[in-house]
Amino acid sequence: MGSILYKNISLADENFEIKNNMYLGIKGEVIDYVGEIAPCEEYEVVRDGKGLVAIPAFYNIHTHLPMVLLRGYAENLALSDWLNTRVFPFEAQITGEDIYHATLLAQAELLRFGCVSSTEMYFKLPYLFKANEESGLKMNASNAIVCFGNTDITSLGEYKEYMECLGNESIKNSKRFMLDMAVHAEYTTNPTVVKAAADMAKQYKMNMHLHMSETKSEHEECKGRHGMTPAAYFEKLGAFDVPCTAAHCVHLEGEDFEILARKGVTVANNPISNLKLASGFADVASMLKAGINVGLGTDGAASNNNLNLFEELKLFATMNKALTGDPTLITPAQALYAATRAGALSQGRSDCGLIKEGFKADITVLDIDKPYLSPVHNMAANLVYSAQGCDVITTICDGKILYDRGEYTTIDVEKARFETETRAKRISEKLGG
Repeated sequence: MGSILYKNISLADENFEIKNNMYLGIKGEVIDYVGEIAPCEEYEVVRDGKGLVAIPAFYNIHTHLPMVLLRGYAENLALSDWLNTRVFPFEAQITGEDIYHATLLAQAELLRFGCVSSTEMYFKLPYLFKANEESGLKMNASNAIVCFGNTDITSLGEYKEYMECLGNESIKNSKRFMLDMAVHAEYTTNPTVVKAAADMAKQYKMNMHLHMSETKSEHEECKGRHGMTPAAYFEKLGAFDVPCTAAHCVHLEGEDFEILARKGVTVANNPISNLKLASGFADVASMLKAGINVGLGTDGAASNNNLNLFEELKLFATMNKALTGDPTLITPAQALYAATRAGALSQGRSDCGLIKEGFKADITVLDIDKPYLSPVHNMAANLVYSAQGCDVITTICDGKILYDRGEYTTIDVEKARFETETRAKRISEKLGG
C-alpha cells in the first residue's frame, strides 16, 4: 500500500493537542500531509476517520520479548528468588528457535496494543533480528552482559555474539533493527567488564541499555561494594558516555538525578513490573524536574504479565500524582509524550514519535466510538485515563499497516501462538512444572 489518506480524523499534533476533522496523509514510509484542508495530491487509499483518533505509535523502551514463554510461570516471588529459582533455570533451556517464535507472538501483542518498537534485552540476537525483519516492527536489541568473577569481556559468549552481529551485513544495513550494547546490572558484572562494554559501545557507536537501582538491596549493596550509587558507578566507568536507557531507577537518590540529566540518560519507567515484584516506586517527579527524558516500558511478560502500554500509560499518569500529593503532576500530553516521542528519542530515532510532516509514519488509530470514551471534554485525558488497548484498530509502522481490525499482515499469529505454547510446555515439563 503506497499511500493512504485519512479524512475527518482526530489526531494528536506535534504538541499532543488533539485536533478534530483533520486530514492525515502517508506516502511511502513518512507522514506526507497533516492539515485541516484536503491535500491536492492523490492517494491510493482513502479512509474515513470519523469516530477515530490517530496518535503516534507507542515505543516500549524496556522489555524482554521472548519472555512471553514465561508468562505466569514465576509468580509471587521477590526479584532475587524470581530470577534465581524460576527465570534463570527456565531461560537456560531456551533455544534460538524458541526465541524466534516467542518474539513473533510478542510482537503481535505489541501491534495489537498500538506499539511499533521495543528496546529489547535478551540473548541469541540473530533470532530476534530474524523475527523483527519478518514482522516489520522496529527494535533496538542487546544481549545483556553477565559476568561473575574477574573474567575478561573477550572470553564471554555475549562478546562473541556482539562481534558476529557487528560483522553481519544484513544487521548493519537494517533501518528498523539497531544493535545496542547492554550491561545486565552492577551486581551481575564487574567494573572491568562494564568499562570494556562502554568502550565497545563508543567504538561501534551503539546505545547502552542496563538495569539500574531496581531494588533497594541492589542499590545499597552497590554503595557498600563501590562507595557510590549505581548511577555514579556507571558514570565513572563510561556507560553514560553514549546514549543510554537505564531501566527502573526506582531507588535513585541525591546526585543521581543530576548525573542522569547531565549525561542525557533516558529512564525507562516500568510501573507495573516494579509493583508486581514489590521493587518500589520510581521518583518520576524528581526525574522530570531534573529534565531527565522518561519513557515507558512493560518489562517482560514474566513480570507484568502483558505488553500493553496503555496500562503503563494510565499508571504513569496517576500513581505519580498520589506519590507526590500533587494532582497537577504529569498532564495527559506529558504521559502521551513519554509513551511515544520520549521512547523514540531514547532509541536514537529522531524522526519518529510525532504526527508531523516528514516524520516516519508510526501511527496508532483508535476507535473512540465507545461508551467509556464519551462525552469528550478533553480527548487527551480520555486517551490516557479511559482508553483500553483493545480500542486500537490499526497499527502502522514506517507507513505499512501491520495490524488492521483483527488482521495481521506480516505475522501468522496462530502459528506463533502454537509454537510458543508448545515450546513453553516442553521447558516447563523438563523443569518439573
